[in-house]
Amino acid sequence: MSFLQGLPIADLIAHYGYLAVFVVVALESAGVPMPGETILISSAVYAGSTGSLNVVLIVAAAAAAAILGDNLGYWVGRRWGMPLLLRYGHLIALDHGRLKLGQYLFREHGGKIVFFGRFTAMLRAYAAVLAGVNRLDARRFMLFNGLGGVAWAGIMGFGAYACGRSIEHIVGPVGLTLLAFVVFGGIALWLFMKRHEERLLVKAEAAIPGPLTH
Repeated sequence: MSFLQGLPIADLIAHYGYLAVFVVVALESAGVPMPGETILISSAVYAGSTGSLNVVLIVAAAAAAAILGDNLGYWVGRRWGMPLLLRYGHLIALDHGRLKLGQYLFREHGGKIVFFGRFTAMLRAYAAVLAGVNRLDARRFMLFNGLGGVAWAGIMGFGAYACGRSIEHIVGPVGLTLLAFVVFGGIALWLFMKRHEERLLVKAEAAIPGPLTH
Protein backbone atom coordinates (compact mmCIF):
# COMPACT_ATOMS: atom_id res chain seq x y z
CA MET A 1 0.00 0.00 0.00
CA SER A 2 3.05 2.28 -0.24
CA PHE A 3 1.64 3.98 -3.34
CA LEU A 4 -1.36 5.14 -1.28
CA GLN A 5 0.62 6.50 1.65
CA GLY A 6 0.13 10.19 2.30
CA LEU A 7 -3.42 10.19 0.93
CA PRO A 8 -6.35 10.79 3.31
CA ILE A 9 -8.18 7.82 1.82
CA ALA A 10 -5.30 5.54 2.84
CA ASP A 11 -5.73 6.62 6.46
CA LEU A 12 -9.46 5.91 6.28
CA ILE A 13 -8.84 2.39 5.01
CA ALA A 14 -6.07 1.67 7.52
CA HIS A 15 -8.02 2.92 10.55
CA TYR A 16 -11.64 2.13 9.73
CA GLY A 17 -11.51 -0.63 7.11
CA TYR A 18 -14.96 -1.93 6.09
CA LEU A 19 -16.79 0.88 7.90
CA ALA A 20 -14.96 3.49 5.82
CA VAL A 21 -15.92 1.68 2.62
CA PHE A 22 -19.55 1.44 3.67
CA VAL A 23 -19.93 5.06 4.79
CA VAL A 24 -18.16 6.65 1.82
CA VAL A 25 -19.95 4.51 -0.78
CA ALA A 26 -23.34 5.03 0.90
CA LEU A 27 -22.91 8.80 1.01
CA GLU A 28 -21.83 8.93 -2.64
CA SER A 29 -24.78 6.77 -3.68
CA ALA A 30 -27.18 9.02 -1.77
CA GLY A 31 -25.98 12.02 -3.78
CA VAL A 32 -23.11 13.43 -1.71
CA PRO A 33 -19.91 13.92 -3.78
CA MET A 34 -17.56 11.38 -2.22
CA PRO A 35 -14.79 9.11 -3.64
CA GLY A 36 -16.84 5.91 -3.41
CA GLU A 37 -15.22 4.05 -6.27
CA THR A 38 -11.77 5.21 -5.22
CA ILE A 39 -12.14 3.85 -1.69
CA LEU A 40 -13.55 0.55 -3.00
CA ILE A 41 -10.66 0.04 -5.41
CA SER A 42 -8.03 1.25 -2.94
CA SER A 43 -9.27 -1.00 -0.14
CA ALA A 44 -9.44 -4.00 -2.46
CA VAL A 45 -5.87 -3.37 -3.66
CA TYR A 46 -4.86 -3.02 -0.01
CA ALA A 47 -6.50 -6.36 0.79
CA GLY A 48 -4.73 -8.03 -2.11
CA SER A 49 -1.29 -6.62 -1.33
CA THR A 50 -1.32 -6.94 2.48
CA GLY A 51 -3.98 -9.49 3.40
CA SER A 52 -5.13 -7.20 6.23
CA LEU A 53 -8.71 -7.03 4.95
CA ASN A 54 -11.06 -9.64 3.49
CA VAL A 55 -12.02 -8.73 -0.07
CA VAL A 56 -15.36 -10.56 0.20
CA LEU A 57 -16.33 -8.33 3.12
CA ILE A 58 -15.13 -5.25 1.23
CA VAL A 59 -17.30 -6.14 -1.76
CA ALA A 60 -20.26 -6.95 0.48
CA ALA A 61 -19.91 -3.65 2.34
CA ALA A 62 -19.68 -1.69 -0.91
CA ALA A 63 -22.66 -3.47 -2.50
CA ALA A 64 -24.85 -3.02 0.59
CA ALA A 65 -23.85 0.65 0.88
CA ALA A 66 -24.51 1.28 -2.81
CA ILE A 67 -27.99 -0.26 -2.63
CA LEU A 68 -28.89 1.46 0.64
CA GLY A 69 -27.56 4.85 -0.43
CA ASP A 70 -29.31 4.66 -3.79
CA ASN A 71 -32.61 3.80 -2.12
CA LEU A 72 -32.26 6.80 0.17
CA GLY A 73 -31.49 9.04 -2.80
CA TYR A 74 -34.43 7.62 -4.76
CA TRP A 75 -37.00 8.28 -2.04
CA VAL A 76 -35.63 11.75 -1.32
CA GLY A 77 -35.94 12.53 -5.02
CA ARG A 78 -39.41 11.03 -5.26
CA ARG A 79 -40.72 12.70 -2.09
CA TRP A 80 -39.35 16.23 -2.51
CA GLY A 81 -38.50 16.13 -6.19
CA MET A 82 -37.51 18.87 -8.53
CA PRO A 83 -38.27 21.92 -6.36
CA LEU A 84 -35.73 20.84 -3.75
CA LEU A 85 -33.04 20.12 -6.31
CA LEU A 86 -33.61 23.33 -8.21
CA ARG A 87 -33.12 25.24 -4.97
CA TYR A 88 -30.30 23.31 -3.30
CA GLY A 89 -28.81 21.01 -5.95
CA HIS A 90 -25.80 23.27 -6.49
CA LEU A 91 -24.66 22.46 -2.95
CA ILE A 92 -23.97 18.85 -4.02
CA ALA A 93 -22.63 19.75 -7.49
CA LEU A 94 -26.00 18.96 -9.09
CA ASP A 95 -26.43 22.14 -11.08
CA HIS A 96 -29.12 23.06 -13.60
CA GLY A 97 -27.23 21.44 -16.47
CA ARG A 98 -26.88 18.09 -14.71
CA LEU A 99 -30.54 18.14 -13.68
CA LYS A 100 -31.50 18.65 -17.29
CA LEU A 101 -29.07 15.93 -18.37
CA GLY A 102 -30.79 13.54 -15.96
CA GLN A 103 -34.23 14.36 -17.33
CA TYR A 104 -32.99 13.83 -20.86
CA LEU A 105 -31.39 10.48 -20.11
CA PHE A 106 -34.44 9.17 -18.26
CA ARG A 107 -36.67 10.32 -21.09
CA GLU A 108 -34.54 8.49 -23.64
CA HIS A 109 -33.47 5.38 -21.75
CA GLY A 110 -35.71 4.97 -18.71
CA GLY A 111 -34.68 2.61 -15.93
CA LYS A 112 -31.58 1.32 -17.73
CA ILE A 113 -29.66 4.27 -16.37
CA VAL A 114 -30.06 2.98 -12.83
CA PHE A 115 -27.93 -0.06 -13.67
CA PHE A 116 -25.37 1.45 -16.03
CA GLY A 117 -25.20 4.73 -14.12
CA ARG A 118 -23.48 2.83 -11.30
CA PHE A 119 -20.48 2.36 -13.63
CA THR A 120 -20.47 5.94 -14.92
CA ALA A 121 -18.50 8.54 -13.00
CA MET A 122 -20.73 11.48 -13.86
CA LEU A 123 -23.96 9.68 -12.87
CA ARG A 124 -23.04 7.36 -10.01
CA ALA A 125 -23.87 9.92 -7.32
CA TYR A 126 -27.02 11.22 -9.01
CA ALA A 127 -28.77 8.38 -10.84
CA ALA A 128 -30.89 7.30 -7.86
CA VAL A 129 -31.99 10.83 -6.96
CA LEU A 130 -32.90 11.50 -10.57
CA ALA A 131 -34.78 8.21 -10.76
CA GLY A 132 -36.92 9.44 -7.90
CA VAL A 133 -37.31 12.93 -9.33
CA ASN A 134 -38.43 11.43 -12.64
CA ARG A 135 -40.70 8.95 -10.78
CA LEU A 136 -39.28 5.73 -12.17
CA ASP A 137 -41.42 2.80 -10.99
CA ALA A 138 -40.18 1.79 -7.51
CA ARG A 139 -40.10 -1.95 -8.21
CA ARG A 140 -38.17 -1.45 -11.42
CA PHE A 141 -35.77 0.87 -9.64
CA MET A 142 -35.12 -1.61 -6.83
CA LEU A 143 -34.43 -4.43 -9.28
CA PHE A 144 -31.93 -2.53 -11.40
CA ASN A 145 -30.45 -0.82 -8.37
CA GLY A 146 -29.77 -4.15 -6.65
CA LEU A 147 -28.27 -5.72 -9.77
CA GLY A 148 -26.15 -2.66 -10.47
CA GLY A 149 -24.84 -2.35 -6.92
CA VAL A 150 -23.78 -6.00 -6.73
CA ALA A 151 -22.25 -6.02 -10.22
CA TRP A 152 -20.32 -2.78 -9.66
CA ALA A 153 -18.95 -3.79 -6.26
CA GLY A 154 -17.99 -7.26 -7.49
CA ILE A 155 -16.30 -6.19 -10.72
CA MET A 156 -14.40 -3.27 -9.21
CA GLY A 157 -13.61 -4.96 -5.91
CA PHE A 158 -12.44 -8.36 -7.12
CA GLY A 159 -10.64 -6.82 -10.11
CA ALA A 160 -8.68 -4.44 -7.87
CA TYR A 161 -7.98 -7.27 -5.42
CA ALA A 162 -6.40 -9.33 -8.20
CA CYS A 163 -4.21 -6.35 -9.10
CA GLY A 164 -3.24 -5.94 -5.46
CA ARG A 165 -2.11 -9.56 -5.25
CA SER A 166 0.04 -9.08 -8.34
CA ILE A 167 1.73 -5.93 -7.05
CA GLU A 168 3.75 -7.89 -4.50
CA HIS A 169 5.38 -9.90 -7.32
CA ILE A 170 6.09 -7.05 -9.72
CA VAL A 171 9.42 -5.26 -9.43
CA GLY A 172 11.74 -3.08 -11.47
CA PRO A 173 10.83 -2.05 -15.03
CA VAL A 174 7.71 -4.25 -15.10
CA GLY A 175 6.30 -2.50 -12.06
CA LEU A 176 7.05 0.94 -13.49
CA THR A 177 5.43 -0.02 -16.80
CA LEU A 178 2.28 -1.21 -15.01
CA LEU A 179 2.14 1.96 -12.92
CA ALA A 180 2.50 4.14 -16.02
CA PHE A 181 -0.26 2.16 -17.76
CA VAL A 182 -2.62 2.62 -14.83
CA VAL A 183 -1.89 6.34 -14.48
CA PHE A 184 -2.19 7.19 -18.17
CA GLY A 185 -5.16 4.88 -18.57
CA GLY A 186 -6.93 6.67 -15.74
CA ILE A 187 -6.21 10.07 -17.31
CA ALA A 188 -7.47 8.89 -20.69
CA LEU A 189 -10.66 7.53 -19.12
CA TRP A 190 -11.27 10.81 -17.27
CA LEU A 191 -10.82 12.82 -20.49
CA PHE A 192 -13.18 10.50 -22.36
CA MET A 193 -15.87 10.82 -19.70
CA LYS A 194 -15.47 14.60 -19.60
CA ARG A 195 -15.97 14.90 -23.35
CA HIS A 196 -18.89 12.48 -23.19
CA GLU A 197 -20.56 14.52 -20.46
CA GLU A 198 -20.19 17.76 -22.40
CA ARG A 199 -21.71 16.20 -25.52
CA LEU A 200 -24.68 14.87 -23.55
CA LEU A 201 -25.22 18.23 -21.89
CA VAL A 202 -25.50 19.84 -25.33
CA LYS A 203 -28.00 17.20 -26.47
CA ALA A 204 -30.01 17.62 -23.27
CA GLU A 205 -30.24 21.37 -23.77
CA ALA A 206 -31.42 20.88 -27.35
CA ALA A 207 -34.06 18.35 -26.27
CA ILE A 208 -35.24 20.34 -23.22
CA PRO A 209 -34.63 24.02 -24.02
CA GLY A 210 -35.06 26.75 -21.47
CA PRO A 211 -35.07 26.67 -17.67
CA LEU A 212 -36.46 23.74 -15.72
CA THR A 213 -39.62 24.32 -13.74
CA HIS A 214 -41.12 22.79 -10.58
